[in-house]
Amino acid sequence: MDRSEEAKLRVARQFIEAIPHARALGMQLDRLHDGVAEISMPYDLRLVGDPRTGVIHGGAVSALMDTCCGAAVMSHPEAPAGTATIDLRIDYMRAATPGQRITARAACYHVTRTVAFVRATAHDEDDARPVASATGAFTIERPREGAKP
Repeated sequence: MDRSEEAKLRVARQFIEAIPHARALGMQLDRLHDGVAEISMPYDLRLVGDPRTGVIHGGAVSALMDTCCGAAVMSHPEAPAGTATIDLRIDYMRAATPGQRITARAACYHVTRTVAFVRATAHDEDDARPVASATGAFTIERPREGAKP
């Protein structure tokens, strides 16, 4: 891993750690490289939306996917200095299995001068059946000319 990749990884970890809800949800950066991110979140009883079923609340899944998409944008080779969510559409396909870790995987597939486009999925331990899928658009904040990375 070269110095620029290490710097991107460090910035992405700081990005995630700086978001209070990411820390509160126990998010963990599992993979980050060239516009692709993977972030997971452990099962936690505090995040259960329906006590009868033990299913994690959709808002926690949404936060995980949004954070993962932002990390994918931050790790893109065109290296934006910052990003924010413009639009994020999430389709919930099924309830996550109670007791299982949820993992989001996002890929930044297209970048314009001001907007990055991202696709993501979330899975529990059953990779063949997504819990949710998402598509989103994120702002691109470019580094200032002459600024150090």
